[in-house]
Amino acid sequence: MVLFHAVDLDETPREGEVALQYVSRLAQAKARAASAYALPGWLVLGADTVVVDGEALLGKPTDEADARRMLRQLRGHTHRVCSAVALYDPQQDQLWQDVYCAEVPMRAYDDDEIEAYLKTGDPFDKAGAYAIQHPGFHPVETFADCYACVVGLPLCHLARLLKQAGRLPQLGVPLACRVMLGYRCSVFPQILGTQGLISGFE
Repeated sequence: MVLFHAVDLDETPREGEVALQYVSRLAQAKARAASAYALPGWLVLGADTVVVDGEALLGKPTDEADARRMLRQLRGHTHRVCSAVALYDPQQDQLWQDVYCAEVPMRAYDDDEIEAYLKTGDPFDKAGAYAIQHPGFHPVETFADCYACVVGLPLCHLARLLKQAGRLPQLGVPLACRVMLGYRCSVFPQILGTQGLISGFE
């Protein structure tokens, strides 16, 4: 059984906090906060994602003008997306955590495309004001990293945590990721190759 529950947290970065610290802290805080809704024996998953452009952390835009600014800032060059997952066992008060950063080369979309995308309403709950998987906007033309990381839940890293927690997934994780996201991943062997979790891919 899987239950999704939103938690209300202050997601403001702390002074001097870098991307990996930021997403790790929030993923952990979300898992612990959501554990209040867990039944006995459940594991609780928290996840967080941030867009990193140079030294700037780009979270969710505050309004339309902020979303427009972010999209203009990101276009035509490569930035990073960092996602953290935290798996928490509230009964044992034990937590496992993993984080990954993907390189994302944005295409040089124009201002008209930005305005059309803003009208969809999609950017306003997304880190960096975009979804890589949006069918109309297509912000990325070429991509060769962990697609699930950019979407916000790196499944191979979650599988590694499940193995550490003694809950090894029963499915081929890369195959499941490919089916769910429609993306043929090239980095999963580096992530899972020594973890014994890649069976069932082909």
